Amino acid sequence: MRDTWRWFGPADPVSMTEIEQTGVREVVSALHQVPPGQVWTSKDIAHRQSAVRFREDGSDRQIAWTVVESLPVSEAIKKQSGDWRTHIAAYAESLRNLGAAGLRTVCYNFMPVLDWTRTDLKFRLATGATCMQFDWIDFAAFDLFVLRRAGSDYDELIRERARQRRIDFGEAYLRRVTNAVLFGLPGETEALSPDGVLELIAQYRDIGAESLKRHHYDFLEQVVPVAEEAGISLCCHPDDPPFSLLGLPRVMSTEQDYSELAEAVNSRAAGITFCTGSLGARSDNDLVGMVRRLGNRFHFVHLRNVRRANGSRQTPPGGSFHESGHVEGDVPFAGVISALLDEEKRRRAEGRTDWNLPFRSDHGLDLFEDQLRGGQPGYPLIGRLVGLSEIRGILAAAGASDNG
Repeated sequence: MRDTWRWFGPADPVSMTEIEQTGVREVVSALHQVPPGQVWTSKDIAHRQSAVRFREDGSDRQIAWTVVESLPVSEAIKKQSGDWRTHIAAYAESLRNLGAAGLRTVCYNFMPVLDWTRTDLKFRLATGATCMQFDWIDFAAFDLFVLRRAGSDYDELIRERARQRRIDFGEAYLRRVTNAVLFGLPGETEALSPDGVLELIAQYRDIGAESLKRHHYDFLEQVVPVAEEAGISLCCHPDDPPFSLLGLPRVMSTEQDYSELAEAVNSRAAGITFCTGSLGARSDNDLVGMVRRLGNRFHFVHLRNVRRANGSRQTPPGGSFHESGHVEGDVPFAGVISALLDEEKRRRAEGRTDWNLPFRSDHGLDLFEDQLRGGQPGYPLIGRLVGLSEIRGILAAAGASDNG
């Protein structure tokens, strides 16, 4: 398995100089400045490659940008509305440009409106470390008292607890939760108010899960041939969290969702980003089994862990959770890594050239200086490095290395 590190570009508080010291030789990045639906030009791609590889004095770090996360799918494509066909053409052109530049792995997601959702970006653990949390009661309070969405279907216990928290903690509490939830908006909608979010939700009123799946498959049917020609493997990230929120459809939350995708689009280029944290937030997702049964379509792996709450659930299997240290949550970390190593052995035996899976230490606890540095929630320097060290330890104990 090949370790990588996510870098958000020159504005990232974690610099390439610091990333270089982690020992990784590959970077995961994206052109976040380009709005969804527009082409990633060869010039912009080359500029990012150069920023990753070369120091300011022109010397070579010998680190390469190898994984794209993410080439975003626009809301127009997801809804099949407005300029969605033009956006697909732009997506295809971006794939051609990425392939010509030597990039071979492109991660994306198909989540409507919100790219990811948390209710607390600085949830404090008993140790003093902080992390991201999703809490059903807090989310219900946002939905009921900030969005005031019609038709919300929380049970009465959740409603009463949400009311009580609002009384106990007041408007400052609602502002904190609102800011956390809205932080998960993608770049094209990041400036939206709660009213703007309601408008986006309303646009999905007549789009259920089956319709959204069909739109996803339609998208893949048009871009997968381009990806194949460009030598690129596409890999869809799971929903985060992997259950319905705000009445919006979810289509990449379970093993069945991914099995249906594999059956609907018969190409290895239509693959999977296996995120243990996102999928692990559901108690009914058998992560080790997913590796065994679907691993042949894996192109990229996110390794992180979560601790699921026993209470405060709305409807099982989706419930409250917080992100934990990499080896101390509810995800069977060692078992997952063992299964991934077995998948690599199987690929090597088949003669596949893509046997060596790229992975990254995903998210992490905010530790020490991380709590002062700020930056993208979930992406601290020290917390991720601790996680990466733990993963490297598991790999070393298994007798594995990034070069086989």
